[in-house]
Amino acid sequence: MTAVKVPERLRWAVDTLAVRPEDRLLEIGCGRGVAVALICPLLSEGRITAVDRSATALEAARRRNAAHLATGRAELHRASLESLDLPGRRFDKIFAVNVNHFWVRAPDPELNTLKDLLTPDGALHLFYEPPSATKATELTTKLLPALTRNGLTTTVITGGETLLCLKATTP
Repeated sequence: MTAVKVPERLRWAVDTLAVRPEDRLLEIGCGRGVAVALICPLLSEGRITAVDRSATALEAARRRNAAHLATGRAELHRASLESLDLPGRRFDKIFAVNVNHFWVRAPDPELNTLKDLLTPDGALHLFYEPPSATKATELTTKLLPALTRNGLTTTVITGGETLLCLKATTP
């Protein structure tokens, strides 16, 4: 069996998250479950919940993470960000990689939903791999006001010229 090449942006995202063994994580737009597969071995008491709106992507994620799903270390849900419903759940880290939803329109309702899902010391991480430094600046310029408007304090983290993370926390 050939090893699957993991994109650098996903490795960087997982490293930047600094996953602790007890963390409770939520991934928005998990796609084929590559980040889930990278994170699960780092967890002992923690778990990751991953959502995607694509049934096809989730099926691939289920195959890739079958062992993690069987142990309860991971769970997958089909949902869009707009329809996300996880009553009573709180997460230490919520993240999304290259999810355009946050910068192509005003994401206020979704940011409020995610803010409500964070634990008091939790953080929202929005990761992007824009094609240029100019596009990274454009993304930051669009995202920072929305995060601030929704009561989040944001730190910009970069990795090289085009890896970008906006880490948002409640004050």
